[in-house]
Amino acid sequence: MSINSIILSTGSYLPTKILTNADLEKMVDTSDEWITQRSGIKQRHIAADNETTGDMAIAAAQNALKDSGLTPDDIDGVIVATTTPDRTFPSVAVKVQAELGIKTGLAFDVQAVCTGFVYALSVADNFIKLGQAKNILVIGAEKMSSLLDWTDRTTCVLFADGAGAVILQAKENNDVKENKLDGQGIHSTHLYANGKQRDMLQTSGGVSTTGERGVIEMQGREVFKYAVQYMADVVGEVLTHNNITPEDIDWLVPHQANIRIIESTAKKLNMDMDQVVATVDHHGNTSAASIPLALDEAVRSGKIKRGQMLLIEAMGGGLTWGAALVRF
Repeated sequence: MSINSIILSTGSYLPTKILTNADLEKMVDTSDEWITQRSGIKQRHIAADNETTGDMAIAAAQNALKDSGLTPDDIDGVIVATTTPDRTFPSVAVKVQAELGIKTGLAFDVQAVCTGFVYALSVADNFIKLGQAKNILVIGAEKMSSLLDWTDRTTCVLFADGAGAVILQAKENNDVKENKLDGQGIHSTHLYANGKQRDMLQTSGGVSTTGERGVIEMQGREVFKYAVQYMADVVGEVLTHNNITPEDIDWLVPHQANIRIIESTAKKLNMDMDQVVATVDHHGNTSAASIPLALDEAVRSGKIKRGQMLLIEAMGGGLTWGAALVRF
C-alpha cells in the first residue's frame, strides 16, 4: 500500500481593481503594443492599499475549502508560497490558520519567488507521503505591486496581485496497476536553484541590508534566456523520470510570466497552445500565485477534468525553477 497526494480542490482570489495597458500608457512611457508583444499581458489585477497578501490568501483558501467538502478541523497544515508577506514575521500561513479557524498544526511560508508554489506543493506532498499529514492547504499569494517602481517600464507592466490555493489530501493506493501513472495524484516533483544567478532578478532592498523593502530589479534578456533553457531542461527531466512522452500530457500549466516563454515550453513538448493553460493576458505575472490561479480558472471553466495529466512548471528569482507531474 502506498499513499498519494491528490489535489482535492482548488480556489482563487483576484483584487477588484483592474489595470489595463491603456491605463499604464498614462503612467509610464510604454504602449499596449510594446507590452503585448513582449509579454502577452493585456491587463492585471492590483490590490487595494489596505489589502494584504494574507487577506488574498485567506479568500483563496476559503474558496478551496468550500469546494473540498472538508471543514477547517480537517486541515492538518498550511503552507503559503509568497515573497510579499504581510510582515517580516509571523508568517502569512499562521494568519490563514487563525482566520480560518484551522486547528493547531504545521504552518509556515515558503520563499522561492515565482517557483514558490511548486516548492510548496513538493513540501506538502512529502509531508503527506510520509504519513505526517492528511490534508494540507497549499497557497500561492502575492502583492507584487508593493515591490514595483511605477516609473520603471520594464517591470511595472509585468507584475500583479492575487492568490490561488489547493487542498492536497492523502489517498491510499491499494490498487496494483500495470502503470503507476494511471493513479491520481502527484507523481513526481523536481526542484532546482542556482544562487550564482540571484542578481538577475532581485529587489533593491531587504530587512538586514537597506532596512527597506526595495523594488524589483530585473535583467530581462538574461532572465528570458535562462527561463527558456531551464524550462526545457526540467520538462525533459519530468518526461525521462516518469518514462512518458509529451503525448501523455493533457495540459501544461505553466507559471504565467511571459507568453513567449510559455510558447517555447509548449513547442518543446510539441503541444498545441490549446493544451496550455494561459492566463497571463488577464492576470499578468502574479509570481507564486500564478500557477494556482491558472489551475483554478481551468478547473472551474471545465477545461481540466478529473483523470487528466498535468505538467506544472515555473522559474523565478534565485534563480529557482521546478516542475511537477500530477494526475488531476
